[in-house]
Amino acid sequence: MANIEIDAPGTSQLFIGNEAIARGALEAGIGFAAAYPGTPSSEILGSLAQIAKKMNIYAEWSINEKVAMEAAAGASYAGIRSLAAMKQNGINVVSDFLANLVMSGTGKGGLVLVSCDDPSAISSSNEQDTRPIAKWLDIPLVEPGDFQEAKDMTKWLFDLAEELGTLCMLRSVTRIAHARGNVKLGELPNKQQKAYFEQIHDLKNVMPTRYIPIPSPVRHLFLHAKMDKALEKFESSLFNRYIGPDRADLLIITCGSCWLYSQDAIEALKLRDRVGILKLGTLWPLPEKFVMEHLNKSDKVLFVEEIDPFLERSVMELGGSFPPKAIRPTFYGKRSGHINAYGELNPDMVIKAVSTILGLTYKARDADYGKKAEAVAKSNVPERSMTFCAGCPHRATFWSIKNALKLDGHDGVVTGDIGCYSMALGPAGFFQVRTMHCMGAGVGVANGLGKLGQFGFNQPVLAVVGDSTFYHATIPALINGIYNQSNFILIILDNSATAMTGFQPHPGTGMTAMGEPTKVISMEALCRSLGARVEVCDPFDLNNTTAILLEMMAEGGGAKVAIMRRQCELVRAKKEKPPYKVRVDAERCIGEACGCDRLCTRIFLCPGLIWDKKTGKSKVDEVICNGCGVCVDVCPQGAIIKEAA
Repeated sequence: MANIEIDAPGTSQLFIGNEAIARGALEAGIGFAAAYPGTPSSEILGSLAQIAKKMNIYAEWSINEKVAMEAAAGASYAGIRSLAAMKQNGINVVSDFLANLVMSGTGKGGLVLVSCDDPSAISSSNEQDTRPIAKWLDIPLVEPGDFQEAKDMTKWLFDLAEELGTLCMLRSVTRIAHARGNVKLGELPNKQQKAYFEQIHDLKNVMPTRYIPIPSPVRHLFLHAKMDKALEKFESSLFNRYIGPDRADLLIITCGSCWLYSQDAIEALKLRDRVGILKLGTLWPLPEKFVMEHLNKSDKVLFVEEIDPFLERSVMELGGSFPPKAIRPTFYGKRSGHINAYGELNPDMVIKAVSTILGLTYKARDADYGKKAEAVAKSNVPERSMTFCAGCPHRATFWSIKNALKLDGHDGVVTGDIGCYSMALGPAGFFQVRTMHCMGAGVGVANGLGKLGQFGFNQPVLAVVGDSTFYHATIPALINGIYNQSNFILIILDNSATAMTGFQPHPGTGMTAMGEPTKVISMEALCRSLGARVEVCDPFDLNNTTAILLEMMAEGGGAKVAIMRRQCELVRAKKEKPPYKVRVDAERCIGEACGCDRLCTRIFLCPGLIWDKKTGKSKVDEVICNGCGVCVDVCPQGAIIKEAA
């Protein structure tokens, strides 16, 4: 990660958007930061944690997003500027607290929530848009359109949050969070912060106090007053701007990364003199006067934004207040079908929408070029499907699950959720997982399935979760299952890291975000304290793991826990050499005559094993293979050999 703490005001640094947000928090004088790792937001806290001790701030990876937000609010109450960061799914986890927080107000320390949305669900279970949540709960909302704004907006939001006495929210998206751009640095503050919780608060902060309990309707009234004040600020904000002619054939209203796409589209079409772009950085409350000033620039308005038609609906609501005889522009966007209401956008999509509205013809390149490029890709790029890394313990676990369910013969059901192990919905995990929702949901679903015996249900139920997910969202569902005697097996895939989002620590790793050793919260001790039978397995020991799962399924009698403990291969490989050198004995390998037509390369699918079309044999890719040796136990012909490395 970049050195976000560099003290060089006026210089430009190359930051990803998340680093720019972290730098903005530093320039604002942040003292406290908390988050739960989730792509695309993880680098915000990761950047701050790296320099926390040096900059005399506190940073933590919290057990989940709700706790992160609550902890940041606590620091705010004591006058410390605080930030909580999460991906869009985390906003759901924290929403209950947010609904109360906006009514109570915050402390003297500004409080900022950063939500990084993931259009196209590149690394998520959904592509939820969090902007409507800000509108629903009355949270001032801004969204940066480039990397400089990511830094500047964050810094500015802390001032606004303190002035209003309420939480403020910054929304980013994957292409801002993880792309890079130049950011001009401001000054870092040089002042000591002193934490103190005031027992009596002014009306800006209307939490119940020892002396003046404020009724809920009055608190709601004060919240509306804060939003009115935010609107005043937004109307004159420099984060809102217009580029283009005084009178345009088309007006584009956009925000966030779509501001960049819109500019690219207009440049490609050479329409700078015909099309205007109204870029909004302050999204809620909508700066109505500013928008109204520019709506009359064209009879046609195109909304370019990702996922929900948030701006489109807000501006169309504003249009409902037009005087009866006012000229009403024609609105284009998601409602008209010119812009997708799902997935990411790009300049080509904007070009297509603008060309359709204005009756233009545009071709980025001729069709022959596209065909040639496709042919080259097919001839030189090997086909790759989403899969676990070579040596990943999860592949071995799902192999054992697959075999155990087959041997059991009762058509068992595997429930899951989001994480590396979500790939078990497909060939990487042998199509074993049948449900995937939010973190911990697989165990909740298993609670219901495990109580259906009175209806003749006799299928074994196995719920898989990652180790970080276990601490984040699984414990209440496990307690529920034990208490209500639901019949399921909780399988914890313990690879000793929050692997999917960058190997951040969790309560089972014994290390804090700031690199300090701490007490390990033993998952097996915790589960045993609840009264569950707990078995700890090595997933690379396929025979033993399969046998334990079979025994647990046959036993019945309530919730049980099987912990599959093997360190993530990407973590292990940084510290140790491969345990084995693996090779294929070409004389023993029978190729396509093997069980299920090439069992190792077509079914087991470890990327360290490849099919040699010339020889009709399998072989080991020595560059990719991590030497775990699991494939040795998979090969029915004994053709794969492992030797001490």
